[in-house]
Amino acid sequence: MTAPLTDLIGYLAACMTTSAFIPQAWLTWRRKRAEGVSLGMYVILVGGIAMWLAYGLMLHALPIIIANFITLVLAIFILVMKLVYK
Repeated sequence: MTAPLTDLIGYLAACMTTSAFIPQAWLTWRRKRAEGVSLGMYVILVGGIAMWLAYGLMLHALPIIIANFITLVLAIFILVMKLVYK
């Protein structure tokens, strides 16, 4: 595969997986409720996303860095709301 095609696939995957968090973040913020959000799952997820971000930084892989930075922000936002809206 050529580098531009590989990057395109990476950016598309990054957009899709990152944008998947937006509806949950929006719904939790709008309703001011997070009873359907698993605390344990989001704690583990935030740790995993942070590791993916570190991995992307080590590789200087922009699609991985951008996607995981944005996803980490969204996941932390949801996790904080879970803790606040007990």
